[in-house]
Amino acid sequence: MDGITLGLIAFVALFGLIALRVPVAIAMGVVGAVGGWMLNGSASVAFILGSVPFETVFPYSLSVIPLFVLMGVFAARAGLSKSLYEAVHAFIGHYRGGLAMASIGACAAFGAISGSSLATAATMCRVAMPEMRARGYDDRLASATIAAGGTLGVLIPPSVIIVVYAILTEQSIGKMFAAALIPGLLATALYMAAVFIQCWRNPALGPADVRVDWSGRLRALRNVWSVLVLFGLVMGGIYVGLFSPTEAAAIGAAGALLLALIKRTLTLRIFLDCLTETAATSGMIFLILIGTALFNYFVETTGMPQMLVREVGNLGWDPIWILALLVVFYIVLGCFMDSLSMILLTLPFVFPLVTSLGFDPIWFGVIMVSVVEVGLITPPVGMNLFVIMAGTPGLRLQVISRGVLAFLAADVVRLALLILIPGLSLWLPSLME
Repeated sequence: MDGITLGLIAFVALFGLIALRVPVAIAMGVVGAVGGWMLNGSASVAFILGSVPFETVFPYSLSVIPLFVLMGVFAARAGLSKSLYEAVHAFIGHYRGGLAMASIGACAAFGAISGSSLATAATMCRVAMPEMRARGYDDRLASATIAAGGTLGVLIPPSVIIVVYAILTEQSIGKMFAAALIPGLLATALYMAAVFIQCWRNPALGPADVRVDWSGRLRALRNVWSVLVLFGLVMGGIYVGLFSPTEAAAIGAAGALLLALIKRTLTLRIFLDCLTETAATSGMIFLILIGTALFNYFVETTGMPQMLVREVGNLGWDPIWILALLVVFYIVLGCFMDSLSMILLTLPFVFPLVTSLGFDPIWFGVIMVSVVEVGLITPPVGMNLFVIMAGTPGLRLQVISRGVLAFLAADVVRLALLILIPGLSLWLPSLME
């Protein structure tokens, strides 16, 4: 059996295992090992199994992942999400839909600390959803706002998925963070605009709250100065070259720990729980990376990536249309898979194709992460939708699915802007050269 045919069969088997709820890491590792054995023999697979797992998790650059995860866990325990929500609410809560817009703003700020979409959605759901329900907000708007706002944790740096993309494609983590900053702020602004337009058309969705005076606003700002300092220290240090991403992650984790201690929210039991959660999350990511490495070894030996590049080149299509097809492909795939699995599964094929078309790898990384973000709120299996449902009693999937349509429209506008205006992603990285 030739490599191309075996590779196609392997992909069918892989998606079959995923459909049977086999963990993605295990499914990719098993298919990669079995396919490699059938194509290259037992001796080759034995060598790969003995070397790839160590080589995959050994690089020093990977230490940034558990450190940023730990930073987010400590930040959540320090109660930063509630302080951020109250600060944004103090300034815009008196507008129609103001609580929803405040939730998006708080999600953006907390996502910049946690680096995780699911953690941002779960944390803000506990903080914002009861407040919006108590003030008469429609469940469609309230739940969809938090689900969409949670996706900002994937895009706004520091982001674990951006780190994984940068490592796998051998790009600068610092430049990737800089490239994602403006698109992340753009996403925040467009989500707020989606809330504003909905409440302008139907004021009953999000009634206005009481206006907070300036003394209350200044009081709220005093409660979040530490978050601004921490974010500025981590991202500013990377941007100006003061320290590496790994050093920045270590400083961020230490800073978040210090904030938790200052706020007296950290007991020995909670501290141990933070370490356990960090270890479990990091272990899951590393296991997926090992499974991906085994699968990639098999895929590369089939010759499928080279064939894809060659066949696409023979089509003679304009590269922008090929990019548009890739965006549609990822949006559809996002309906059935989580974001990290999507990137790891498709990158061996897509990245060689993208670079052969002449696209900038950093610019494409932002596009890819942005599209993956859309998948997190795309029914029927957008991960953030289920996180919000789990944290909100009585909320049905149909309700939140209708609510996210406006935010999906905002995502389409953002993707179009990022594709048509590459400078939105590439301007800040260009200043670091």
